[in-house]
Amino acid sequence: MAKRWTAPAPGPIDQWSFDEVEVAPPGSGEVTIRVRAAGVNPADAKHVASARPGAEFPVPIGYELSGEVSAVGPDAVGGSGHLQVGDEVVAFRVQGAYATEITVPARDVFAKPATLSHAEAANLLLAGTTAAEMIQVTRAAEGETVLLHAASGAVGVSLLQQARELGVRVIGTVGADAADSAERVRRYGGIPVAYGDGLRERVAEAADGAPIAAAWDAVGTDEAIDVSLALVSDRDRIVTIVDPERAKADGFLWIAGARPESARFRDIARARVLELAASGVLEVPVARTYPLAEAIDAVRFVMDGHPGGKVALLP
Repeated sequence: MAKRWTAPAPGPIDQWSFDEVEVAPPGSGEVTIRVRAAGVNPADAKHVASARPGAEFPVPIGYELSGEVSAVGPDAVGGSGHLQVGDEVVAFRVQGAYATEITVPARDVFAKPATLSHAEAANLLLAGTTAAEMIQVTRAAEGETVLLHAASGAVGVSLLQQARELGVRVIGTVGADAADSAERVRRYGGIPVAYGDGLRERVAEAADGAPIAAAWDAVGTDEAIDVSLALVSDRDRIVTIVDPERAKADGFLWIAGARPESARFRDIARARVLELAASGVLEVPVARTYPLAEAIDAVRFVMDGHPGGKVALLP
């Protein structure tokens, strides 16, 4: 028997249940993974907070994990090649990662980068593929200067590192009293600027005469979006991951993992993000780990909005 967290119906995280479940043996094209760490993301709670098309309750919680292959079904070939029992792997775009063991499609399973711990690897792909898509849809290119909102968050940190690899210069917004956040932005190659009155002028000063070619919004405040609209001339080069209503109203881009075009890109992007991590280009700062049984506390910590790094559940 395994243990797994499930949302029995739409609603708050307090109603989630932690139950013993039978893990189905892997069928054709499937593998079973013994979970060593599960990544904790705001989407884990948001996607079960209310009824939505395609969600059939009860819903197992969690989209990404790191662990070891414990069983391999017939014709099971992973995203990075053949799999065998004992392999250390990551899985992303699965359902039910908040568990001790899980059977998943082998196509969603990849070799774990040796550079990362299980807690780090379990938090690599959701943020990493989101960041990769933000770069792709805004066509950010070497030598350009880009504005990034919420630069010290999980997606922001991955954006900073992937942009640095491409030769893109990033100006990243942080809280006015967040010295740790500003230092994190500098560590990963960005130029931190503080939110608040005069943000547009501070961004322009940091750009030192260079045009702001694009903007990546991971915070969704009116301040962030208004400044992006004021500084970026082409609205097709502004993207948000948090405010679809403003995107629709003001004519700029919105992406989300549940949208078919985003899902297709992120499936393809997984391999590249893993390569960047394996080569040492991508780090995953982990702020805290929790026992699997304390998943609700871990999600509350993440939803508070200022974890200072990623959070992992350890079975």
